[in-house]
Amino acid sequence: YWFDQYVMKELKYNTQLNYRNIIDKYIEPSIGKFRLQAIAPAAIQHLVDNLPTDKLAKHTVEIIVTVIKKAFKMAVFPYQYIKEDPALYIMMPRYAEDSEELYRKSRDHLKIITMSQFEQIVDLTPPFSPFYMPLMISFNTGMRRGEVAGLEWDAVDFDERRILVKQQMIQHEKGKWELATPKTKKSYRSIEIGDQLVRILREQRHRQSENRLKYGKYYTDTNFVCTHENGKPCTPNSIKYEADKIGKEVNFPFNFHSLRHTHATILLENGADYKQIQARLGHSRIATTMDTYAHATREKQRETANIFDNIFSNSSHNA
Repeated sequence: YWFDQYVMKELKYNTQLNYRNIIDKYIEPSIGKFRLQAIAPAAIQHLVDNLPTDKLAKHTVEIIVTVIKKAFKMAVFPYQYIKEDPALYIMMPRYAEDSEELYRKSRDHLKIITMSQFEQIVDLTPPFSPFYMPLMISFNTGMRRGEVAGLEWDAVDFDERRILVKQQMIQHEKGKWELATPKTKKSYRSIEIGDQLVRILREQRHRQSENRLKYGKYYTDTNFVCTHENGKPCTPNSIKYEADKIGKEVNFPFNFHSLRHTHATILLENGADYKQIQARLGHSRIATTMDTYAHATREKQRETANIFDNIFSNSSHNA
């Protein structure tokens, strides 16, 4: 009832799909047999405690718990199906956040790539490839797949050297898509871009002009930055397809979201602070940024310790 009355009416298409999957895969099998009034806190805590945390990222578990808490809260009010919320005091499973193993795994889990690996991907992606522009834009800005697909030329400011993220392309079934508002309020943002991406964007605009003449009446004329040679827009699904194809060709873990994580990690490891990264990526909460890139925090902590150690070892008191 909550899914039909709230999720389907108020939330975005991709969130609807995500929540439907969570309900079908994790919630329904565990507590679907209970009548609503009979569900006790212990049953819900049992559901949460038995989530496969060895296979699920902490953020995924947080989303599952959020779905549970939101639904039961609304069952109390405004739906008034139950008088007390059995999910009110549910606790998250414990994650060994300070363990060395977590720091070793996080980089692999996020599929972060090195500059050498990025160059391997570029070698497989010539400028005329439909994946070239999505690759370059996301690597240089950290933009999400839907944001890259939905980027139009009027959101690219060459004079100010910035990209305005003000919409995303959402993929529907059977190849259909639509333009929608960004994921959250924080996702509306202005991203400063460097000379290299400016040059690549100018070359893309010129390439589109040439293709427009080449294809003539067969050219699909749109205002999108990322297009196929015939002008048809690169959709989120087509971008995922191209990224997955490259992922099978290279000898390291890679998907399109790797580019967003790699962008943030490179910035953090080279001195950018979390507030800047949060704004650039469009995260709603800085905690999301800090949790996601804990591995980079660990690296900076080591660097800080080494700086102090070097100063102390060279001091007269340690002679």
